[in-house]
Amino acid sequence: MAAEILVPFIVFSALFGIFYVFITTRNKERMALIEKGADASLFTTKSRSYTNMTLKFGMLLLGIGIGILLGSLVATFTVLPGQVAYFSMILLCGGLGLILNYLVEKNNKALNE
Repeated sequence: MAAEILVPFIVFSALFGIFYVFITTRNKERMALIEKGADASLFTTKSRSYTNMTLKFGMLLLGIGIGILLGSLVATFTVLPGQVAYFSMILLCGGLGLILNYLVEKNNKALNE
């Protein structure tokens, strides 16, 4: 009975502790930089463009869907076990979707320059 209560409590408290230590450490580093007179813009990163994220996720999910379909076909018409066919086709088509996304983004960047 106690394990059902303690395990989630310990997991959530550990996650909170990690997050708290990360935030406080980051704040202390930045305050030390400001006290030394250094430029605090060191911690700011360049703004990444998230306009292509929908394209990336869309192509990944499309690849996974095609992989599931191809895995079903491979498992039905070959002697491969179903787990191997599904797993390999999902990874293969998901990876191909990400490669195609890279090529599309590279092509768009070349056209915009």
